[in-house]
Amino acid sequence: MTQEFDLVILGSGSTAFAAALRAAERGKTAAMTEARTLGGTCVNRGCLPSKNLIEASKILYDAKHPRYPGLSPTSMSFDFRALIEQKDAVIEDYRGKKYQSILSDSHSIRLFEGAARFSGPNEVTVNGQVLSAPRFLVATGSSPTVPEIPGLRDTPYLTSDLLTSHEDLELTELPASLIIIGGGYIALELGQMFSRFGANVTILERGARMLAAYEPEIAQSVAEMFREEGIVIHTNATVSRVQGDERQVVVTIEVNGRQKELTAAQLLVATGRTANTEHLGLDLPGVNLDERGFVKVNDELRTSAEHVYAAGDVIGSYTGSQMATPVGAQDGGIAAENALNRKGIRKIHHAVFPRAIFTDPQVAVVGLSDEEANVRGYECDCRTIPMSLVPRAGAVRETRGILKMVADRTTKKVLGVSMHGMNAAEVIHEAAMGFRFGARIDDFAHMLHVYPTMSEALKIAALSYTKDMSKLSCCAD
Repeated sequence: MTQEFDLVILGSGSTAFAAALRAAERGKTAAMTEARTLGGTCVNRGCLPSKNLIEASKILYDAKHPRYPGLSPTSMSFDFRALIEQKDAVIEDYRGKKYQSILSDSHSIRLFEGAARFSGPNEVTVNGQVLSAPRFLVATGSSPTVPEIPGLRDTPYLTSDLLTSHEDLELTELPASLIIIGGGYIALELGQMFSRFGANVTILERGARMLAAYEPEIAQSVAEMFREEGIVIHTNATVSRVQGDERQVVVTIEVNGRQKELTAAQLLVATGRTANTEHLGLDLPGVNLDERGFVKVNDELRTSAEHVYAAGDVIGSYTGSQMATPVGAQDGGIAAENALNRKGIRKIHHAVFPRAIFTDPQVAVVGLSDEEANVRGYECDCRTIPMSLVPRAGAVRETRGILKMVADRTTKKVLGVSMHGMNAAEVIHEAAMGFRFGARIDDFAHMLHVYPTMSEALKIAALSYTKDMSKLSCCAD
């Protein structure tokens, strides 16, 4: 028997829920499907569990490494399995309040559990149930990429799914040592976290530096911090082979023409994300994918099939998007509007998109990097300041990091900000709001700030275009 809806959504993560809620607000019915756990990656395997455990590891690290003379270091005992259990409890509570309760309270939204697949141009089948609709939204997200490395398929390894809640992939025992393949945000967040829990961590980056898509000054600042904390980093490292069992893994790498064998208790693969599109039968409605498996969409989030839309991680970088929960949530609502409204069509605009890496201190960026701005034809004027110039950082003895500001030399319009420093994920929103309204260097330079705050870093960077900040009083401009 076929069940009919106004909108059928493949997925049940933040993108899918935003779309379903928007459909319900318009008086329409929506069906969601879920092959794993209600709520998708962010709540179950990504944002929420990682930030929970990262903060726990920070408490341990700060106790061992107090920044203030007069405070004696102490070693706190901890139970890793108990930390995992409390993390699961937080996730279960959040999933119940933010996801399950919505389904329970809604007469317009239904969830169908199981792997969904298009069984015709206008229908999907999930666990033998056929769902039909005039409009569809593909919001199945992404999963960890598994690279083609000799021996990897036969060797036990972890992915970011180790943070999952109540699934077989969940890691409940702290490894004594860990090798991480990859140098992106997942590798950095989890690498520092495990190091602070007490594991010996080695990061392998195939490029010249970690965080290849970020400003080189930011990457260098983070690398210096990691090495100070005892994390081993190998750049220009090609992994040629992996072997091992549940007790030990051996990773063979080639660095500058020389081979080296590294051993550890566990291996973590953090080499990017892959779109979850392989088994959806997207050829039946005529949805085109790119060579990496991401769904191609236009600036209305419409696919090559007129009645099928896509949003969230599954579209990769199309429309200038990036894989991030708030982007998916915003775009899910817009996709639903466009799918259900045949008149007023909204177009996607991702020009202002703040993002952060939750290392300690944090990394946060918004806008263009120096290189990106030059590629787009801007004549750039950049300034980089150390956190030691920020009074708040000095007052609390946390001066690690830098801030880089990128501006158009002619118009003085600020094009990008990258920060590595305490509370960077909070500070970056001031820069994002500035971009939203076309702020220039002087706008940041002459805005009054609470003193002392980390947000003053933006003011100091802007003032550094015309002044030597090392020779000014605290609040002078």
